[in-house]
Amino acid sequence: MSAAELERRYRRLLAVHPWEHRRVYEEEMVAVLLAGARPGQTRPGLRDTVDLVGAGLRARLRVGARGFTEPAWADAAAVTGVLVALVLCVAAGRHLLDQLLVDPSLPPFRPPAADPVDWLRVAGWAAVAVTALAGLPRVAAGLAWAGVAGWAVLVGPGVADQPGYVVDTLPQAALAVVAAAALTLPAPPRRALAVLRPRRVATLVAGPVAALALLELNRVTSPLFDATDTSTTYQSFYGLEARSELVIWLYVAGLGAAALAVVVAVATLAAPVRRRIAVLLAPVVALALVIDTTLAGWAVSTVHMGHAIPLVPAQWLILVLVPPVTFLAGVLLVRRREETLRMVALGRAADREHPAG
Repeated sequence: MSAAELERRYRRLLAVHPWEHRRVYEEEMVAVLLAGARPGQTRPGLRDTVDLVGAGLRARLRVGARGFTEPAWADAAAVTGVLVALVLCVAAGRHLLDQLLVDPSLPPFRPPAADPVDWLRVAGWAAVAVTALAGLPRVAAGLAWAGVAGWAVLVGPGVADQPGYVVDTLPQAALAVVAAAALTLPAPPRRALAVLRPRRVATLVAGPVAALALLELNRVTSPLFDATDTSTTYQSFYGLEARSELVIWLYVAGLGAAALAVVVAVATLAAPVRRRIAVLLAPVVALALVIDTTLAGWAVSTVHMGHAIPLVPAQWLILVLVPPVTFLAGVLLVRRREETLRMVALGRAADREHPAG
């Protein structure tokens, strides 16, 4: 009875190992472990437990790392790196234009002059996208990691005295990490251009640029608010401002068309690539949702208190853990989905070879 109990517990520990490894070596490993057990032993020893679990985790990491060398992951990473670099370039461009173009609705205030860092952000992320498309992935990855390091140097010190600003910039920082990591993944030269084709590349560039142009056009043409003028109407919708509702909806339609063009360009890629792009971007979406929901009350309190309210360690831990946990969950879902599709395809192929009846 004790031997059977010990064997069952050893098999539970061996479940940490990948299935392919267990299929080949499980019986041999169980036999060796049982042969070395003490008489009457019913539980694995601490050393055996640590060795088995550690070896199993290392084996799973090796299997997982090999999975990221699949062509679908390389294609998705190459496309994601370019896409995120373009988005970050446009975001930096909007910040720069907000400083260069005067908002007529806010006289006599003038924005601060753009500093070299603002220009560098635009040029840097544009260079990342161009070098990635031109077949220089190492240069693109190096520039992207330099962008991540720049955020850490310029924004990171504000964790103590400016936590609100740091948290607000975390989604962009997460995007920068995604771009850098995606471009670091080995891929054939000019793989992003080969997967996207020139037409999709043009769409991915034109969509964000068009959205930026519309947002800046709305900002510089927004009506000047005058409390003494009761005859003028003002319309506002999520930051868009105009004198008529029709103009507002024209802006909304233009922004929607720009976003739809980008979505269609990505959605028409091969299904395995689409799924992996979603997995690579999901951590950023999850982080933004956590900030907008879990930290919403903290953000409001910080504004009304007039001074920085530090985040507790548990909140920082959530912000740090949400992206990697989301990514790993996405990887597992994609593997399960594709394994299911593979088994279904094998079943259909068997049915065609050996039809019933």
